Amino acid sequence: MRVREERIRDLGGLMLEMYRRDQFRQDLVVDRCAELLAIEERLQELDALLSTAHSLRHRPAARCSCGAPVLWGSHFCANCGRPVGEAVIACPECNAPVPADARFCTSCGHGIQQQAQDVPEAQPEPAQGD
Repeated sequence: MRVREERIRDLGGLMLEMYRRDQFRQDLVVDRCAELLAIEERLQELDALLSTAHSLRHRPAARCSCGAPVLWGSHFCANCGRPVGEAVIACPECNAPVPADARFCTSCGHGIQQQAQDVPEAQPEPAQGD
């Protein structure tokens, strides 16, 4: 924000000086304005990241059935070792733990559902008495 304010002040001073000398250089003004726009875009990105981090920090903590708080992203309770939420499977590409209903691995990005759909379902074996 400080750099943005300095650049705006400098741009105003540059415009005033060009007016005094009656020598307007459009290329110089365009370059300074483009630089300011890049700074403002970066500030907007940072604001979005900060608001996302703030909202993640202030959501209610999940609790295991044993009563212990469960950290976001955990697959197992740190207190009792129970699986958190739904079933956890291993990614076929990198073996990282992912929820069974996930479409992509959060570690490597490999498609999970595609692998599960390609595998034919097992047919029940006939009973031996039949």
